Amino acid sequence: MREIVLDTETTGFEPESGDRIVEIGAVELYNHMPTGRTFHKYINPQRAMPEAAFAVHGLGDDFLRDKPLFAEIAQEFLDFVQDARLVIHNAAFDMKFLNAELGWLKMPQLPWDQAVDTLAIARKKFPGSPASLDALCRRFQIDNSARTLHGALLDSEILAEVYLELIGGRQPDFVLATGPTAKSGGLTDTAHWRPQPRPTPLASRLTATENDAHQAFVAKMGDAALWRKFS
Repeated sequence: MREIVLDTETTGFEPESGDRIVEIGAVELYNHMPTGRTFHKYINPQRAMPEAAFAVHGLGDDFLRDKPLFAEIAQEFLDFVQDARLVIHNAAFDMKFLNAELGWLKMPQLPWDQAVDTLAIARKKFPGSPASLDALCRRFQIDNSARTLHGALLDSEILAEVYLELIGGRQPDFVLATGPTAKSGGLTDTAHWRPQPRPTPLASRLTATENDAHQAFVAKMGDAALWRKFS
């Protein structure tokens, strides 16, 4: 099962009031295990950054001025996400912004039921307890010392760890599942993945003395020894 743990940073709270996305960060999981594939983009919002938003994420006008517009990265983002489950903390906020940006471009929007809200999971699992990302890091003893400001990629990496704890740890079903491989263009083909042989065989760890002793032992068994059929 492919999942994308995702976070965004914005200029404010309401896209319908002119607020825009300024950063997207996402981490790919396969069967609840990180694959190492990520998506990260800073985005020019084409508007001035409010002081309140700057205080949260530290992304200012000068830094964002030469970054691509959302229209320039939208298809790349959709190609990365595909139909994977989206794991988001306070999913309504990020989904609202992502679908607003996609809607303005008349591009396919993300179905709301594609998202899993870790905030809702945490509130259900720990009723009455703080459920912010920082609070969950403290609960699960996850190191978030690098999180001095909000950052979409760092937050998605931290959220991936929190999510795995919320659902009971990595690969809670304990299934021996195959992993994904990359197709041309960087997309993941999970349906047709097959393990590949090592390009270079591992070196034998058997010493010459051990090999000689083994051969002598097999010789004592005679020609009918079962071992000879496989050697």
